Amino acid sequence: MSIFYTFSAQQNNGETLHFYDLQEKVVLIVNVASKCGFTPQYKELEQLYQQFKDKNFTILAFPCNQFGQQEPGTAEEIRSFCELNYGVTFPLMAKIDVNGANEHPLYHWLKQEKKGLLGGSIKWNFTKFLINQKGEVVDRFAPTTSPSKLQDKIIQVIEYS
Repeated sequence: MSIFYTFSAQQNNGETLHFYDLQEKVVLIVNVASKCGFTPQYKELEQLYQQFKDKNFTILAFPCNQFGQQEPGTAEEIRSFCELNYGVTFPLMAKIDVNGANEHPLYHWLKQEKKGLLGGSIKWNFTKFLINQKGEVVDRFAPTTSPSKLQDKIIQVIEYS
């Protein structure tokens, strides 16, 4: 069993999501922020979610306030912002750190599996990791990569497994 399935994380509503419940799913993990220049990516993320959610695909959005203090809100403020402005229905997680001493163990693992331009660090909000049905990190995408550009890669991963 992949180490990915041993992780868990708190959801925005306070409930714990055990990643073993994600077995057989393709998962896109994104660190997000409400006051970032990339925040409009929420719209394309929701479009991807709607397009593929019936094909064992999900998105986990992890709010993070480490980059320019661009996610200062409470859990309720973040949820409300995402629902009202972008119609987000994919899982929103509790706010976490993605770098540093208090980084979530998931992000420690993700960064080891697929290093980016800064090596073992997350550069900015909206860095994306694509996980296949076996719990393997198959790709990492920069914040500047539009979610709509991930469609072909997601199809490829869904059909491959």
